[in-house]
Amino acid sequence: MAKTSVNYQCPNCSAPLPYQPGKEKAVCEYCGTEFEISVLEELYRHAEERAAQERAAQEAKWDTDAAGSEWTEEEAAALRAFTCSSCGAEIVSDENTMATECCYCGNPTLLPSRFAGMLKPDYIIPFKKTKQEAVAALKEFYKGKYLLPSSFTGGNRVEAIQPMYVPFWLFDAEVEGHATFRAYQDHVFETSDEIITETNVYECLRSGTMRYERVPADGSKKMDDSYMDSIEPFDFSELVPFQATYLAGNLADKYDVDAEAAVPRADMRMSQTTVDVLEDAVTGYDRKEIQSSSVIKEDSKVAYAMVPVWILTTRYENRPYTFMMNGQTGKVVGSLPIDEKKKWLYPSVAALVSIPIVYWLAKLFV
Repeated sequence: MAKTSVNYQCPNCSAPLPYQPGKEKAVCEYCGTEFEISVLEELYRHAEERAAQERAAQEAKWDTDAAGSEWTEEEAAALRAFTCSSCGAEIVSDENTMATECCYCGNPTLLPSRFAGMLKPDYIIPFKKTKQEAVAALKEFYKGKYLLPSSFTGGNRVEAIQPMYVPFWLFDAEVEGHATFRAYQDHVFETSDEIITETNVYECLRSGTMRYERVPADGSKKMDDSYMDSIEPFDFSELVPFQATYLAGNLADKYDVDAEAAVPRADMRMSQTTVDVLEDAVTGYDRKEIQSSSVIKEDSKVAYAMVPVWILTTRYENRPYTFMMNGQTGKVVGSLPIDEKKKWLYPSVAALVSIPIVYWLAKLFV
């Protein structure tokens, strides 16, 4: 956990260690370890610096107000909102779509209402993959899945396929990362009657600056985050300024996670990557572990974008199975049923096949 204050503790056992200026050495009352005062002062100085960095990291805020813009009256008039009466999902379509099917629960939606309350996106990635390519990609996704029921692969048909623009918040930032690691180096000595392991412990401080561009965080609670993470990455170099005409013939999910609510997800992705890079710089040790870290954001901004996703639904034994395909790259993810008989059969077949192989090898070497 991040520390924004300093507790003076014994570096060896973490017991309270009173600061004693003017003396040459300090002795821990709990473990008896002696420390040079000059060494302790240096450790405390680093601790105070880390506490200040943690405070700066907590105070750094994203400017989320600049993400998106207001719709013009003409643009808003060309849009309609549809709310599914079954599951409550809200989706957006062009003005010519008076009836649709909810891609989340399959329920027909016939209640058009005036679209309102959504920011206009800054950017959009147009669809590159067609409906035919999405169906073909799903069939390819089935291949090599030996535990799939034969009836699923043989008679499976796509019940519904919908192109949907999913809302994403894109975070840019220059960050300053600081991390403290504890590293260990072991030396093993052997005597006539014992093996001695001497471990040297080091405190390693690493820091650096990094630039992040378009770190994505989806803005829809209804879209499974694990699915959305799996169909990444999107090529954000192909972003174009948003125009409402891109929505024609497609559905668009209305965001229900605003930019401010998406900040923790973006922070987590940036922080984890920053710490990983700093940890890679700690080399030459047998093992290491992180002690503390802070990531301070500077020159940060947020943009609102729509990205293309094909949503395909199939049904097997009265249960729906949903798949998602990146509408730009064609990457497919989804869950599949498992044939319980095959799950037990394949290990048995493998065991039976291995018996004659082992027998043949035994005959060969004997």
